[in-house]
Amino acid sequence: MSLSDYFADFIAADELTVWSDAGTLPGVSVIEHAPGVLALMPKAPDPAAGATIISAGIHGDETAPIELFGELLAALDAGQLRVGAPALLIMGNRRAIAAGKRYIDTNLNRRFQRDTLLRDDERLECLRARELMQAVDRFMTDISGPVLHMDMHTAIRDSRYPRFAVEPFSETPTPDDVWQLLAEAGIQAGLSQHQHSWTFSHYTRHYHGAMSFTLELGRVAPFGSNDLEPLSPMLDLLRARIAGTSLKTAGRASLVRFEVVDEVMRESDDFSLCLADDIANFTEFAPGACLARDGIQGDWIVREAPVHVVFPNANVERGARALLLARPVPQAPCDSR
Repeated sequence: MSLSDYFADFIAADELTVWSDAGTLPGVSVIEHAPGVLALMPKAPDPAAGATIISAGIHGDETAPIELFGELLAALDAGQLRVGAPALLIMGNRRAIAAGKRYIDTNLNRRFQRDTLLRDDERLECLRARELMQAVDRFMTDISGPVLHMDMHTAIRDSRYPRFAVEPFSETPTPDDVWQLLAEAGIQAGLSQHQHSWTFSHYTRHYHGAMSFTLELGRVAPFGSNDLEPLSPMLDLLRARIAGTSLKTAGRASLVRFEVVDEVMRESDDFSLCLADDIANFTEFAPGACLARDGIQGDWIVREAPVHVVFPNANVERGARALLLARPVPQAPCDSR
C-alpha cells in the first residue's frame, strides 16, 4: 500500500484502512498512531534534523492544504523524497472532507484541550480530537529535541495577506529564525494569539513545547480549483523538513507581525457583525467603528486605537469566537534585509 492510497482510503472508504507497510519507504518505520495518522521514523535519522508534525483537513472544506499534503505523499511514494527526520503526517476530519463541509457536528479546531478526554461527548469532532491528541502524545514520547508543527488551513474569506501564520499563545516567544523560516516559505504575515485558544496548533505548543502554527494558505475553494503555485515555497519547506535538510532560500524574505489585542464572542442568538460580507482579513477600522452587535453583550465599538479584524464569522456557535482584533507589532523580528 502506498501512502497516497492509505490516506485516500482513510477519507473515502466506509471501513477504515489499517496501514500495511509492505514494500514501502525502505529504511523507514511507518507507524499508525491512529486512523489517518502515520509516523515516519527513519532508521538512520540525521542527528541534527528536527522532527515535524504536518496536519491538514482539520476543517473538511479547506482543500488546498489537502492537495499540498497529497503532493508530499506522491513524492514520498515515488522515492523522490527521502525521510531524514521523524515526521507525523495527520489527515484530520475524514467525514467533513468527504462531505465537503467545514465540520459535521462541531468545530474540530476548538476541541484540543486535554480534559475533553474525560468528557462524555460523543460528537464526531470530539471523538476525533481525542484520537489526535493521543496520537500526538504517543509520537512525542519517541522524540527529543525541537519539533515544528504546521497545521495547514485556508481562510473562509480573502485577506490583505493571503498566506499568514497564527502563533498560539505561549509564555515562550517563537525564535526569530523560525519566523524567518516561515517567511522564506511564502508566509506574508504572523499573528500572535493573546490567550489560550485550544486549537490543534495550540495543543502541541502548550502541552509539548513544539514550535506550532496554524498556517492560513489562501482562501477556501473546492477540490481542483486551487492555485498551488503560490504554495510551492511552502511545499519546499515541507519537503525539507521531512528530508532533514535546510530550506534553500535567498534569505531576504520578510513578514509583517501582528498581535491579537481582543476578541469578540457570540453570546446570544441575536448576534450580527457590522461588517460587509466580503470584508478581508486584516482590514483596519478606526476608533468609533461598530464591529458587532449582540443581544446580551450589546455593541462592540473600537475604542482608543485602530484595530485590524481577523477571522470575522457571525455563524459560529454561541459562546464561540466571532472575531479577532489585532494591531501591528512595531518591528517584525524576521526582516533580514
